[in-house]
Amino acid sequence: MDYSLFLSHITRHIDLNKEEGDYFTSLLHYKKLKKKQFLLEEGEVNTKSTFVTSGCLRSYVIDKNTVEHVLQFAPAGWWIVDMRSYVTGSPARLNIDALEESEIFYINKPDFEDLYLRIPKFERFSRILGQNSLAAYQYRQIDNVALSAMERYRQFCQLYPSLIKTLPQKQVASYIGVTPEFLSKMLNTTLI
Repeated sequence: MDYSLFLSHITRHIDLNKEEGDYFTSLLHYKKLKKKQFLLEEGEVNTKSTFVTSGCLRSYVIDKNTVEHVLQFAPAGWWIVDMRSYVTGSPARLNIDALEESEIFYINKPDFEDLYLRIPKFERFSRILGQNSLAAYQYRQIDNVALSAMERYRQFCQLYPSLIKTLPQKQVASYIGVTPEFLSKMLNTTLI
């Protein structure tokens, strides 16, 4: 099993010796997801923290009119989780599925808790991830209320440069909060 992407992600934030790295990887579970396969469905309890090593996952909600609203894309090198469900044990509000064939590693919550006790520097790692996630969430909320659709699209292109050419416009439109028709018209108008 190749843990290199995952371990390089972690060692950007904390140093691990061989024994610590080996213990950490012993807690990981590997899974392949087919396109459109769910990792988590609304109503289930999110009991694992997931790291994407290839492919792309997304988290989204479906409103009362059955419209999907994408909250996050997780290409290779990104984490994805319904944090409220994970932390509180309550039913998930998010759906998480694969937009393409994907490979993930996940760690179950009790194992992560054990990891904090056995290798306390992982608490620092989790704090850094949590702070970065909260900062990104706040700026996404600010962008949603303060930026035009075109500006949100440009922000999307900066955040997910590898996805802009691979994702269907429908997914991008959902993420930036416009209809696919509006996005298409907006992009066509801009190109003229």
